[in-house]
Amino acid sequence: MSYFASQPIRKSKNNRGTPLNDYLDKILRGQPINYEAFLKKLPEQFRRRHRDMFATEKVQSNRWLVTVRDETAFAELQNVAEAPLNRVDAARKGDSHRHGTEVSFLLVYHGVLASSRPDVVVIKSDSVDIGFQRAGSVLVIENERNFYQYQQMLKFTGEALGWALHLADCDVVLGSGNRVTRRAILDWLQGYEEVFCAFDYDAGGLQMFSTVAASLGDKATFVQPPDWQPWLGRFRKLPDTTERFTRAISLAEGHGFFALAEAFRATGKFMEQEMILDE
Repeated sequence: MSYFASQPIRKSKNNRGTPLNDYLDKILRGQPINYEAFLKKLPEQFRRRHRDMFATEKVQSNRWLVTVRDETAFAELQNVAEAPLNRVDAARKGDSHRHGTEVSFLLVYHGVLASSRPDVVVIKSDSVDIGFQRAGSVLVIENERNFYQYQQMLKFTGEALGWALHLADCDVVLGSGNRVTRRAILDWLQGYEEVFCAFDYDAGGLQMFSTVAASLGDKATFVQPPDWQPWLGRFRKLPDTTERFTRAISLAEGHGFFALAEAFRATGKFMEQEMILDE
């Protein structure tokens, strides 16, 4: 049983300190947090549900590794955390971080680029500045190196899906880690018919996909090989904790990715998406 399952939640008279959005960001990144301080930041309706929403593992003094159990509720919490009208409004209230940046920038490769440089999409809370006609599908790539090698990633994704994928019919977006889980970006991704997610094969990547899928539903597809056996030698990242490892297996099985769950068990390790480029 979690320590916090039996401890009373003390209400703080002073709610200063680490902003709620920073805690949420660290949870998505798999970084340990002060869970008791985090609970004090939660709105009451989420604080009451914290045992159902989160699993915790103490990793050092006053630091807990937190994993998300209820992705839908977590997505709701992310939305609530951005409640102020904008960062200026939030700053007037004493904490600009209470609101996510009202402008998001996305790097995109698309079929009508004039050069080898990616295009930029500017997403505001009430408008989108985009200089091209977007394709029906989009491939969201977690990190920069794989994004730069977008042709190889399109080939890998096509092989995973069972049909050829080309830039003419599939845009490629840099997800920049968990930035892609921002509400404004998820709302923009809703405009695509299909959203292919190329994330790390670990608890963090699966957690991000869970958040994306909670918002986009069946439009979201987790990109993975049809057969994991030839890839087992590329599982080289040791999980930080047993909790992260078991959480990855649980998330994989929860999405029906049983072959990936078995790959975790067979290797005892995770696979970072850079290993796709290791040919």
